Amino acid sequence: PDHPARPERPQLVRPKEIPGHENSPLGLNGYMLHNLAHIELNAIDLAWDTVVRFSALELPDQFYEDFARVADDEARHLRWCLQRLSELGCGYGDMPAHDLLWQGCKLSAVDVAARLAVVPMSQEARGLDAGGRLVQRLRGYGDSRSAAVVALIATEERAHVAVGVTWFARLCAALGVPAGPLFRRWLLHLNPDLLKGPFQHSERNLVGLPRDWYDPVA
Repeated sequence: PDHPARPERPQLVRPKEIPGHENSPLGLNGYMLHNLAHIELNAIDLAWDTVVRFSALELPDQFYEDFARVADDEARHLRWCLQRLSELGCGYGDMPAHDLLWQGCKLSAVDVAARLAVVPMSQEARGLDAGGRLVQRLRGYGDSRSAAVVALIATEERAHVAVGVTWFARLCAALGVPAGPLFRRWLLHLNPDLLKGPFQHSERNLVGLPRDWYDPVA
């Protein structure tokens, strides 16, 4: 299908139409957890789409097993977010959301290297860039429980980015092409905004994503 099944809510709007947290009835913590829940829901579909869409390539079984495990992780993350939202008296769908992540899925459907570059190595890497900041904001807001949930999710997301880096490097080695330039070419072609910072270089380096692949300053 062109699009996964979705609940009636939240309403999907353009990113610029989503109100800021100061205008949200959910409060800063509910607002941040709702955004994260939406990301995790999309991440489940992105992982399973990767398994199914590229099954005809007959890649090593480990490739499909890795992304099935990613989908399982994302489902667990979604449950954590929904539980915490419920504890705060909120629910998924209580504010609008956007469809940018699924757009990345559609753009990268043309090639497995494109999918790896766009989704785990860039969209999920954004979570590594932002995770620490989100945790600190939630702690500053006085919500240590939500901060702990986000911190645990951010830690587990490292493995998902690492899966993308590992398979992208293996694919490039098999094709005999340099990985860094191919990574940048796909992003410049499909979604140049993913090459814009701010980046958390230490987190990306921890999962094997070299700075000179994504940061022209390097």
